[in-house]
Order: sequence, then C-alpha cells, then structure tokens
Amino acid sequence: MQLRPITPTPSHTLNPVITDEEAGALARATVNLFKAWGLTDAQSRTLLGDMSPSTWDRWKRGEISRMDRDRKMRMAHLMGIHKGIRHLFNDPQRGYAWVKKKNTAFGGLSALDVMLRGEMSDLESLRNWLNAERGAW
Repeated sequence: MQLRPITPTPSHTLNPVITDEEAGALARATVNLFKAWGLTDAQSRTLLGDMSPSTWDRWKRGEISRMDRDRKMRMAHLMGIHKGIRHLFNDPQRGYAWVKKKNTAFGGLSALDVMLRGEMSDLESLRNWLNAERGAW
C-alpha cells in the first residue's frame, strides 16, 4: 500500500470573509446590542466607524445595505465583546450595565469609553482583554 500526501487545510483563516448575508445578520444583532447597552445614536455611529446619521436611521428600521470590510470587522469585534461579557456575567443585565461602569483595568474609564475612542484597535484590545479575563487564551 502506497501512502498519498494529504494537502493540509487550515482550521481557521486569519482574515475571514464575512458574506453580505452574514453582515446583514451582524447589523441587526448590532442594532439590538446597542439598544441593550443603552447607547445614543451618536455613540452607536462612532462604534460603527463614524456611520452617517441617515445610514444609522435606515439600519434601525431594518434597511441594511452592503457595507465595507471595516464595518463588518467592527461588528465582528462588537459581537466578540458581547460574547466575552456574557461569559463573565451570568445575569445579562449586569453585563449590559458593566459596559458603562468605570474600571480600574482601563485606567478608570469604562469599556464604552475605550470603544468610543473610535479606532478598530480599541475594539480589538477590549475584545482581547475580555477573552483573557474569561480564560479563552
């Protein structure tokens, strides 16, 4: 019997492609998450990369259009942040409130304050911190 080589398949990709269908679902989930967090329209638009007021209004009505890679990745990080918070708090309401509470781990800022700096790296850093806190790394 002769062995044949098997082409390895990576278990994950470093830059996953988010389809338009997935992005639509992410957008709807993001609108709901921001409601749960009690964010203002301005805060919501900042977290989504300075989205225009008219686009945000359409999203709130469920009218989601195509979006660029940056916005898709922002929403993916936001869902990762949400997941991390849900793992840390058994009571969802405590987790939603935690987002706005001042935290010594962030130099006295809240998680929301950190995210509102507006950079993708701020979302990624918070997501990584939450993953480390819950022992995901």
